Amino acid sequence: MRHNKKFNHLSRKKGHRDAMLANMTISLIKHKRIFTTLPKAKALRVYAEPLINRAKKDDTASRRVVFSYLQDKQAVSILFNEISQKIADRPGGYTRILKMGNRLGDNAKTCFIELVDYNEALLAEKKETAKKATRRSRRSSGKKAADKTAEQPAAEE
Repeated sequence: MRHNKKFNHLSRKKGHRDAMLANMTISLIKHKRIFTTLPKAKALRVYAEPLINRAKKDDTASRRVVFSYLQDKQAVSILFNEISQKIADRPGGYTRILKMGNRLGDNAKTCFIELVDYNEALLAEKKETAKKATRRSRRSSGKKAADKTAEQPAAEE
């Protein structure tokens, strides 16, 4: 029986699946955003988020555990030095999946998976909307009426 085995096998054996997810996690850490299929991105989120969460506590044990999964010194150092500071106050949800449509060759659903705090375009958009939240008067006609009355006496003279 296959009780409590609900993760996506991605049509691969365990060794291939683990190597693929480790390589995709390394690419996600290094590039902050990768383009892949939707099932792989969902499997990657389940694989990568516990490793990113472990980076919050920077000690030797955490580094060794993360290195045992990734086997890449550069990715581990980026994760613990850069990414851990950005996600220090976030309680979870370190990745975002953005659906892109279907691939031309095999019609597979494709998407971007990215680290949440590294999307500069979205962060800039949020700052602009926060700045545009100025208070406006509902009676804008009062200002126009005052301008018209100031113009009429000048025209009559």
